[in-house]
Amino acid sequence: MEDNTKTAAFLESLKRNNDKIRDDRANAIAEDAQLMYKRETEDLALALKRLKREQDNMLDMSPTDANSLVLASDFDAKEYVAKDLDMSVKIRNLEIKLELAKKRYTHLFGGTINEL
Repeated sequence: MEDNTKTAAFLESLKRNNDKIRDDRANAIAEDAQLMYKRETEDLALALKRLKREQDNMLDMSPTDANSLVLASDFDAKEYVAKDLDMSVKIRNLEIKLELAKKRYTHLFGGTINEL
């Protein structure tokens, strides 16, 4: 006995009209774009969390353990301020980019991305 499922699927594929073919292609393209947009937005959120954590860690002035402190003579205030401001700018830029990505995702694909 012959397996008709392969023949049926092949025959059905040949019988599809142009509208169905365009629908299938459009769905595949939209699905790929939506998944990539969501992944990019999630990556932005992760980078933002890591950068905020790194900035918070700059407040830890104990180089070896909880009982030790950085000596005043070893602390470079200018370097600390420059790094903190640089990180603040990076954080703000990521916040803006993440906010825009979420808005564009909603506009392009409907729905929202869960709070990241």
